[in-house]
Amino acid sequence: MRLPKPAPGTVVPARLAGAVTVVLLAALTPLPVATPAGATPSTATCGSDPAGYSGTVPSPESFLGFPLGAGQQRVVTNTEIRDYLGAVDKASDRVVTGTMGTSVLGQSLPYAVVSSRRQAERGTLDEIAEEIRDLRDPRRTKAGEARRIAAGRPAIVWIAGNVHGGETSGADAALKTLYELAAGLSCAVRQRNDNLITVILPTQNPDGRDALRRQNEFGFDLNRDWFARTQPETDSKLELLRRFPPQVFIDAHEMGGRQYFFPPNADPIHHEIADAPVDWINRIGAANKAGFGYNGACTDTVTTECYFNYDTYDLFYMGYGDTVPATGFGAAGMTFEKGSGSAVQDRVQQQFNTQWSTLGWAAANKREVLNSYYRIWTDALAEGRAGALEPNEVVQPANEVQFPVPDIKIKSYFLLPGRQLADVRRLVERLRRMDVEVYEVEKPVKVPHARIFGGRTGTDVTVPAGAYWIPMAQPQKHWIQATLGEDPYAPFPYFYDVSSWSNPLLMGIDTLYTGDDVRPRAELVERIEGGRTGTAPRGGSYTYRLDSAGAAQLTFRLLGHGFAAVRDPDTELIRVPAAGVTPAVDRLARSLGVTLAPRTRPATGTAIDLPDVGLFRGAGISTTSGSYGEARYVLGRQWGLDLKPVTTADINDNTPAFTGRTTLLVPDGGNPTGGLTAAGQANLRNWIAAGHTYLGLRNEGTRMARAAGLTSTTERDKPDDYLVIGSHLRVDVDGDSPITRGRPAEDFEFNNDDPILSPSTTGVNVLTYPDDDTFWHNGYTVHAEILKGTSVVVDEPTGAGHAVLFAFNPLFRAYNESGLQLVANALLAPANSARVAGVGSARTAGVAPARTAAAAQPAPANLGGGWRPGRIQVAAGDLARTRSLVERYTGTATVAVVGDSAYLTIPNPDGLEFEEHPFLRNLINDLRAAGIPLRSVVG
Repeated sequence: MRLPKPAPGTVVPARLAGAVTVVLLAALTPLPVATPAGATPSTATCGSDPAGYSGTVPSPESFLGFPLGAGQQRVVTNTEIRDYLGAVDKASDRVVTGTMGTSVLGQSLPYAVVSSRRQAERGTLDEIAEEIRDLRDPRRTKAGEARRIAAGRPAIVWIAGNVHGGETSGADAALKTLYELAAGLSCAVRQRNDNLITVILPTQNPDGRDALRRQNEFGFDLNRDWFARTQPETDSKLELLRRFPPQVFIDAHEMGGRQYFFPPNADPIHHEIADAPVDWINRIGAANKAGFGYNGACTDTVTTECYFNYDTYDLFYMGYGDTVPATGFGAAGMTFEKGSGSAVQDRVQQQFNTQWSTLGWAAANKREVLNSYYRIWTDALAEGRAGALEPNEVVQPANEVQFPVPDIKIKSYFLLPGRQLADVRRLVERLRRMDVEVYEVEKPVKVPHARIFGGRTGTDVTVPAGAYWIPMAQPQKHWIQATLGEDPYAPFPYFYDVSSWSNPLLMGIDTLYTGDDVRPRAELVERIEGGRTGTAPRGGSYTYRLDSAGAAQLTFRLLGHGFAAVRDPDTELIRVPAAGVTPAVDRLARSLGVTLAPRTRPATGTAIDLPDVGLFRGAGISTTSGSYGEARYVLGRQWGLDLKPVTTADINDNTPAFTGRTTLLVPDGGNPTGGLTAAGQANLRNWIAAGHTYLGLRNEGTRMARAAGLTSTTERDKPDDYLVIGSHLRVDVDGDSPITRGRPAEDFEFNNDDPILSPSTTGVNVLTYPDDDTFWHNGYTVHAEILKGTSVVVDEPTGAGHAVLFAFNPLFRAYNESGLQLVANALLAPANSARVAGVGSARTAGVAPARTAAAAQPAPANLGGGWRPGRIQVAAGDLARTRSLVERYTGTATVAVVGDSAYLTIPNPDGLEFEEHPFLRNLINDLRAAGIPLRSVVG
């Protein structure tokens, strides 16, 4: 992101400008005579009466029985949304509707496309969309053609509501906007329809809407899922975005309170978001100020039904509904947030007002927007050829860049094929489905100066044939860097979410990048590779390597369909009988990137059993979010396992619901014992000793095991100024453990303020953080070095079974493929596989003294649940003022002073993320309003 230099005498940078120009005002009012500069004139007649409508199009009041916005008394249902879209489509020649996909529960995801009658004709609509797509590639669209498109074609604006199911007003307002555009006879409507294609997606989360729940049916926050596309609601939406690439994107939300947020955003803004979208965002903000109505801007005395900017909502993490449209599509991606404490009519009306103002600005400036849109991709090509990264900037006037983007050049990325090949291929496919060009290297190429993921460098590194090459000299340069980059380089320590999402690190695949000019002999990848490489005889077999999350998914799917899969006892090779490898199995293997190699010999080896997994839903576990839902999705939906619920009472009472399982998975949560009684803990130990497997994740999963006497690990205290905010760290791998089969000797895992585990003395420390100079991390951390030598995954034997404990959440958002493979290995490993030399008591059902001592230690305070606590850092001199404001909201905050900084930790026992927290946003607003400089904020 590069800020334009201000003109002489200008105080505020262009991207911070808030003045409403004549053009912006013109965009908000009917224009019966003149047409704004940059807008397309129309020959259709129009009027000045904003209340004039076509009588053939049903109004919301006539169709639903009540108005939308002013006078609205209840929320619209999913059925009413679908039916109303269909009715308007049938009645209006300005509207085309469709279904982009289905939700987890099979509900349709309908959308409407609105424009002028001529532009809404299907053939014309397809032509317009194709020409807007052409603007994204200056290599095939020359400047003169781009100017013609900008002059003669409309821009595309998206209005998407209800990504969080309980946040309903954006969807209702979108229906009101639909009616205005479909039936309105005013010049304001004509101007918008002549100059825009408006894509209206009322609800992105119908299952959550029905349940009045933020998350979808699997407990996923769909506003964190954008780059990974794990959920069907997100995946189908992105495909529709590729068809109709936006220049402006509204993501309509709700928050607590009775205020309204629209951009300009809070810092940080990701450096690879181009200048133009941020400029548009801020200018649209000025238009929204003019069109908001109600009580205008929030002040010390005006605190409800008012708007605010430059606060809370950043533009950084690449999983949001604003950052992905901005970075991946070059759009003005915007989050609009309305306070849920207001009456439904006010919530909907204010959402409509900002939607309507945004459309007005976009219509008035569509020619400028489309010309600048073309330049986004032209500039990206030039930056990619030069290997230039965009610099960090801040937009809030009081902030300064604390962490600049380093002075390095990146002209190419290489994904290496030596291991985790299926996951490498799936990353290639993820990139391709965002219009990134990826090439397969056909002949080895030498890279003179390479940077190797994990903070290392190399000279004259040979990239082998079969590697995948991603050159930066392509239009999607911004997206490539934003998702593949080894570090996101946060400019300012404000963290609404995580500070690392590097896709190669999440997948744990070997990756390097370089600023050298390299041009390997390579072929453009046209489809995902995998499946059968030849035909095995009927009595033969096929083999594949169990070295990736993709291969693990294939294995579970085959076992679930009754395949007699076997494993080579000395390698990670899986063998399956050739007779069962049907075309459907071949297609599944290809979709997962798994190569099936034919063999003439039959499938011989150690039989693999399908685990019978119980999913713990006892005390402390949220069943609507977090790793419980992630387990349902990954193990249940993706892997096809029949998960069975196990409650606290089932374990305490030793019921068949518990004892009949071969594996128990305990998700992350907030109860250190899971509610188990002493008898329940004994039942758990005896069940494991009988040859079963316990998998414990993060806080609750490891603490429940410790309380039951299953581990000698203890939790180490964290320094008062310690922070690890969703970062990746290098880990050392015990290669002899079956839990790590197929993983490298050094790997990377994700840490989001996870518990710090001392090494086990009664089990195998499967993954540990290095204790030497190979220790490495990315993202934002403070005092991460205290993790050195501590355990990340521990395998603890008890009798004939074992407990596998993860200090982190390996299922996090279902996009941590390296962690997913570890979970798969733990499920498939024999229950007595843990090797513990010299600890005989570990193989009995009794409790070893070291485990008794660990269990006797006081349980750590539940500060963060399945997420993390809030943390505010201020100058020590501002502590008294800060504490007085904090105490207005909570008496549970703890305070520590380290050096010249004070740290206030706000417990978050329910594991609520920033948006869900009952007061953290308001507290931060109060601190800023009081003039207290915030050195860092973590939500």
